[in-house]
Amino acid sequence: MNRKKFIQTTGLGLGIVLIPRIASSKQQFKNTVLFSNLNPKIIKDNEGEVLDVIGDIQTHKLIGSETDNQIVEWVDNVEPGVGIPPHIHTKEDEIFRVVKGQVEIMVDGTTTVLKAGDTAFAPKNLPHAWKVVGSEKAKMITSAIPAGIEKMFQELADLPSGPPDFEKVADICSNHGVTFVK
Repeated sequence: MNRKKFIQTTGLGLGIVLIPRIASSKQQFKNTVLFSNLNPKIIKDNEGEVLDVIGDIQTHKLIGSETDNQIVEWVDNVEPGVGIPPHIHTKEDEIFRVVKGQVEIMVDGTTTVLKAGDTAFAPKNLPHAWKVVGSEKAKMITSAIPAGIEKMFQELADLPSGPPDFEKVADICSNHGVTFVK
């Protein structure tokens, strides 16, 4: 059998076999919920809720109530020398993406300097820390999966201004599954 004859013959055979299945799947498709209850969101660079979380200036772009608690994402705009000491999350993984500046990051004992375009992943239950190094302000996009940690950040931002009471900070963090380590 030549190629053209084969295609014509098998095409007809496939059509006879597949048409009832396609019709059946269209009916199933009609009975399927196609849309989630999530709303799309466009967030411009200068938009979002800004929190001063003990010197870490965070602009929250997506929060759990908008993502079915799947993810929270914020932008850190941080001065040189500012950072977060070694700590462990028990509930969420974090992803750090540097957009501008330099951020020294430690994950599970390995320290490196991230520059614009670099990314680090800090899985839950592993110690990690970060600090802005160099002479320029850093901009970093941070994601936490699943969401929820934004509630801790709000509590920390609500603390009185001035030098933080480390015991109070540690209590708030502990209530959200985050502990500081040495």
